[in-house]
Amino acid sequence: MLKIIKGISLPALFCFSTFVSANEIEVNMENVLEVGRENQKLSANSQDKIDQTERQTDKIVNEYKVVSKQVEGLKLYNEQKRIQIQAQLDLMDKLDNQLTQVVVIQRQIPPLAQKMLDTLETFISLDTPFRIEERRGRVDLVRSSLAKPKVTASEQVRQVLEAYNIEAEYGRKIDTYEDELSDGTVVNILVIGRIGMFYQTKDERTSGRWNNEVGEWEELSSSYRKPIRDAIRIAKKLAPTDMLMMPVVKGEV
Repeated sequence: MLKIIKGISLPALFCFSTFVSANEIEVNMENVLEVGRENQKLSANSQDKIDQTERQTDKIVNEYKVVSKQVEGLKLYNEQKRIQIQAQLDLMDKLDNQLTQVVVIQRQIPPLAQKMLDTLETFISLDTPFRIEERRGRVDLVRSSLAKPKVTASEQVRQVLEAYNIEAEYGRKIDTYEDELSDGTVVNILVIGRIGMFYQTKDERTSGRWNNEVGEWEELSSSYRKPIRDAIRIAKKLAPTDMLMMPVVKGEV
């Protein structure tokens, strides 16, 4: 081996050295390039991770914004519901108070209705006695209805007020009907509001008026025969309304 080395000339040794150096350089360059490629690959991977992280961050931020808006919306919704619930609670308190008042009023209505009916009965007994049985019967009917437990307080008031309205209507109209005098004579009764009550026999020969002060009938002169007859015809709607001269007691008008 030494002999071979000794036989190599200087130029050959230089060429060999140059060849070896070139190979080493090529290897080093390849290594450098490989490292560069690895670094580039790592850089690309790192960039992908950065981009992915950024996308995830953007997604999280967007989701946070959406959730924040939802939270704000829920806060407003909850506040509105709180106000509504409070308003309902206030209304319930108000209704409870009103219900308590209604219960108190309902308890007061039955005795009040009875008192009103007693007053109406007294009024009828002191009033001119026209259609007296019908009017007393109406009061008795209402009184029996008030005694029924199933009749509500509002219905009690309605029936009593209806009886009052009927009595009030008598004072605004002219009415006629048949009835009997105490001696059994059948006559036509004429009622002009509460101004006066008159009678006339069927043959129209005898007429009279009710004197409320003494509580009995008084016979009238024949001069009132025609006015009473005409008034009866008007009440029966057999003649048009007209001015009539009727005998009344002072203080009744």
